[in-house]
Amino acid sequence: MSDEQQQTPDATPPAPPAGPQPEPIPFFGTTWVEHDGGYALRRAAAGAGSLVTAFAAAYLLRLAYEGLEIGNVGPFLSISVVVLFAIASAVAFLKTWESFGRRPAPSSDEASLKGLKMIGFIGSLIAYFLRCFFEAPGERLRRAEYERSVAEFERRRRSRTGNPAARRPKRKK
Repeated sequence: MSDEQQQTPDATPPAPPAGPQPEPIPFFGTTWVEHDGGYALRRAAAGAGSLVTAFAAAYLLRLAYEGLEIGNVGPFLSISVVVLFAIASAVAFLKTWESFGRRPAPSSDEASLKGLKMIGFIGSLIAYFLRCFFEAPGERLRRAEYERSVAEFERRRRSRTGNPAARRPKRKK
């Protein structure tokens, strides 16, 4: 057993790190902060994985379309299915791409679009793949939030100098 697992009851737990902590990104953790810990390899693997998954999903949709053709359901239903998946994929791509740059409002229409994004999952996978060329998906948003919180923490920390008990009381007006 390691030293951390053999702590005595008297041992104090490690102190939490001072200041704000970066928010982890799925598949990347917090390696996006310093681009360390295999960040480039993770980005390449996440992009390749999403592209391979998108191709596999498109192949499965092709098999489903061929099943419709074998079932002889008629041209209206066949065309409707293709148009439905194309529109759903386009909407899912756009919504996924937008989600990398801003957080959705709590009362936004994101909840009502979950079903549509699920149907058009190929668009979401392609958006994820394309975003991996530039950065970890969502990195720019999280980096801006993290840097803003660090700057705010430093500003608050600088303003708290000295012993607060030794301060003179404020004059009443």
